[in-house]
Amino acid sequence: MMWLDNVNIHRQGRTIIGGVSTHLEAGKIHVIIGPNGTGKTTLLNAMFGELTLAEGQIRCGERTLSPGKVRGKSLHGWRDAIAYLPQDTTADIDLTVLEVVVLGRLGKLALHIDDETLDAAMQRLEQAGIAHLAGREIASLSGGQRQMALFAQVMMREPDVMLLDEPVSALDLKHQMSLLNLVRRETRARGWVTVIVLHDLNLACQYADNLLVVAQGKIQAAGKPRDVVTAELIAQTYGVEVEVLQDRAGNPVIQPVSGG
Repeated sequence: MMWLDNVNIHRQGRTIIGGVSTHLEAGKIHVIIGPNGTGKTTLLNAMFGELTLAEGQIRCGERTLSPGKVRGKSLHGWRDAIAYLPQDTTADIDLTVLEVVVLGRLGKLALHIDDETLDAAMQRLEQAGIAHLAGREIASLSGGQRQMALFAQVMMREPDVMLLDEPVSALDLKHQMSLLNLVRRETRARGWVTVIVLHDLNLACQYADNLLVVAQGKIQAAGKPRDVVTAELIAQTYGVEVEVLQDRAGNPVIQPVSGG
């Protein structure tokens, strides 16, 4: 479980995140949606300890982040159980895909990498569907392949908390669903607290156990997609007219209304 209690983040005299409070249950996928520039990535960075809190606190298990406590040993301890895949997956390094995935165990590696670690890395690549790329240089991959390789790396951390910022942005539909299905299976099986930022509202509604609608630095709505997504909410949040339909499972399907 992760708790955010009255989290406030300021930047250059402006409040970027203001008074955010929520709890994120283990074993569930929490998807953050909202317009560009409204604080979605900032919220993930705060959970990772990348930003100093102006007010409030974030708790995960027995660990707590509070204003001023994002440096040195306290930050290292905070991140021990957190894996973060940022939106920018540029990898200009001279390493193979397998070597990059092995680095997910960086804090546990010895001078000699044992067979168990290599086997675990290959298993993660197989789960991601890219085991055939193990010997390729990471810099030679397409954006989508690189995204899958770096997701395999964060799985190697065996985290309690998984933070993913637009993890499917470079993937085609088939691979978007493949990755998100894998995230869902692993989240359930391993009891992760999984937090994902997504721009695709229909994917968000399909995969979220808990949908967080963020706008103007605040959570405007939260809950199961079918309980919170309405045409009125989307219009207020994004400034566009939509129809909200349902798929076979009862999940909302958002259909924009063209302006003619």
